[in-house]
Amino acid sequence: MPASPTMREIFRRKPIELIDDEPSGGLQRALGLWQLTAIGVGGIIGAGIFALAGAVANETAGPAVLISFIIAGIASAAAALSYAEFAGLIPKAGSAYTYGFAVLGEPVGWFIGWDLLLEYTAIVAVVAIGISGYISFLLEQLDITLPVWMLGAPNTGAGHKVDLFAALLCLLIAFLLTRGIKAAARFETIVVGIKVVVVLIVIVAGAFYIKNGNYSPYFPFGFGGAVTGASTVFFAVFGYDAMSTAAEESVDAKRHLPKAILISLAISMVLYVLVCLVLTGMQKYTEINPKSGLSSAFESVGLPGLGSLIAAGAIVGIMTVLFTFMLGVTRIWFSMSRDGLLPQWFAKTHPTRHVPTRITWIAGIISALIAGFLPIGEAAELTNIGILLAFVVVCAAVIVLRYRQPDLPRTFRAPFMPIVPLVGIGFSIWLITYLKPETWGRFAVWFAIGLVIYLGYSRRHSLLARGGEQTDSSTVS
Repeated sequence: MPASPTMREIFRRKPIELIDDEPSGGLQRALGLWQLTAIGVGGIIGAGIFALAGAVANETAGPAVLISFIIAGIASAAAALSYAEFAGLIPKAGSAYTYGFAVLGEPVGWFIGWDLLLEYTAIVAVVAIGISGYISFLLEQLDITLPVWMLGAPNTGAGHKVDLFAALLCLLIAFLLTRGIKAAARFETIVVGIKVVVVLIVIVAGAFYIKNGNYSPYFPFGFGGAVTGASTVFFAVFGYDAMSTAAEESVDAKRHLPKAILISLAISMVLYVLVCLVLTGMQKYTEINPKSGLSSAFESVGLPGLGSLIAAGAIVGIMTVLFTFMLGVTRIWFSMSRDGLLPQWFAKTHPTRHVPTRITWIAGIISALIAGFLPIGEAAELTNIGILLAFVVVCAAVIVLRYRQPDLPRTFRAPFMPIVPLVGIGFSIWLITYLKPETWGRFAVWFAIGLVIYLGYSRRHSLLARGGEQTDSSTVS
């Protein structure tokens, strides 16, 4: 009678020592430190500044939106230190999927990867819808009238049929990513530079119009409103995780990735704090436009021209978020397919551009459909929970690996072990409890679909199951 599978067989994992020897699958190493940092900043700064800050201030936290960003930033920073340690240790595509697979086992890696496929795709769609709102604002300022049918998803307004701008933006980013990582990263770096300049203009110009009275009351919705706001803005303070999926396209991932993660988060948090101070100081929180907060704030103080400039900068700048997260979803999908957990047809790369074009176009089309036909609220409910769970897994895995294999060569070590990753775990679980029941429902459905695919296909076709890799004998006992 055949023996039942042991826990070691169920939670089989790839030996870390062998991961570096895996074939790259045709990806090209072309990204330096500042290109990686630009991708990280591009993923972090975007809708959080140009859209979410105003919406959360108006509806949830008031001037305490600053506290919301700080709470979310603390949780994100604790996780970022864990990501930085793994990035220097396992410089391979896949980020949290790869880290979870290598340390906690194939099922954990699968479900984190599966969740992130949905989360990253939904984030691309949500951000595209946000950009579409700024396009509409800018066109109104220029007295340009467009057909109503193309200005929003069904049921978001009279006559709305599709959010055409949002859908086309998703397809445009997919096209850019299929041009090759070097050309795409060059575009990203230039656009991130433009975005940072626009944010600095907002901070400097807006500082002259701050009125202290606008900060009172500071907690109009109570401290709980600031915490609820933190769970809402959380997806605006990561992005480095998606950037870390490009590890195999970095020229020196072990040294550059940890630095890029920490630098990009530090730059972004400083800018977030300053923008929140300016926004809520310029205009009473009850009067902030939740759709185009910064532009309307400058319009309210008699600077409509600067408001239009900010809207234009937001349109260009938020595109970098689309770039970073579509890059993330395609590299996770590529890595899972290379490992055999999804059909390896997806892992094929272009022979001259060295990017997974098949996956990129599929991700672009799916995100375009979500952006074009779902209201932003419904699309946003697909985000956050998977990211928070990924943070829990990465923070837990860094603790496990530090004690299981303390002598592995690490180019960066998370400080105050295990306190820092435990803070990341605690904050992430805390924020998860503030998510809506509808979010949990959608997550449960996606999880169930993933379970069926894993048991029906992935577990049998995995390279570990087929002997493509050696199973780590030191796994869960």
